[in-house]
Amino acid sequence: MKKLYLNTGGFNAIFNDLKDSFNGELIANNNEYSLTFKSKWAKGTISGVCFENKISHMHFDLVFNEDVSLSVEAFESAPVLFAYCENGNLAHSFGANGDKKSLKKNQTGVLSNTSVINSVLYFESHKHIVFSLIGIPTTVSAEDQNFGMMTQLKKRFMNESGNYIYVGPGNLKIAQKWQELKTLPQQGIVRNLLKKLILKEIIEMEIAQHSYNYMSTFDPIVNLAARQINEIKRISQMNISEVISAAGLASRHYLPRIFKEKYHLSYKPFNQKLAS
Repeated sequence: MKKLYLNTGGFNAIFNDLKDSFNGELIANNNEYSLTFKSKWAKGTISGVCFENKISHMHFDLVFNEDVSLSVEAFESAPVLFAYCENGNLAHSFGANGDKKSLKKNQTGVLSNTSVINSVLYFESHKHIVFSLIGIPTTVSAEDQNFGMMTQLKKRFMNESGNYIYVGPGNLKIAQKWQELKTLPQQGIVRNLLKKLILKEIIEMEIAQHSYNYMSTFDPIVNLAARQINEIKRISQMNISEVISAAGLASRHYLPRIFKEKYHLSYKPFNQKLAS
């Protein structure tokens, strides 16, 4: 396995480290970066942009000719990273000996690391992998315009251990936003303004999806399952999980947990009766 190391710093430093690691050609212009490389062990592109509010976006399109691990130092800005895998798969662990979690095609992930332990990414040889990252720092002052969002990010995606990771099925609406990032036709200032808007929308949707307050969005659907069976026979074809998924609101894995916390009941028997 080929082992790479990334010393974190500013966005420019990150891309220059990647350039050296991959021996590629780097083009930089107004905080936008494009790295292209082709060697005996790897080929692909890594592109990225960092805005004045330090929110960043990176897109990876890679093929390795041998197994590769990339060890990344923890960032001083303590960012929360949102990931979306478009093709292939990759794995992550906190430290070289930590438990591995895989991010597969059409899955999303959330990661934060405020410990001294490196994050390690693993890539399989001869597999085409395409994935994207959004990074948003959480070490900002109270005067920052995004301070409220940062507070929510810390609450949802950080823990006492300093190592937080979540991997789950993609949300349809969020996946559509990720695709919009790839198809922006405009160039220059207009393109960056649109990209910044979409990035912020993805972050807000992720916060909502992982927030208990998001219950209000599908309260009417959950309340159906709490009524007496004779009152909901007229909608006997409705399955709560299917409705939630089709609406693109939240992963069906969140529903049992939130239903139990709201009603102190198991959601499963109600859902089965709805479908029967």
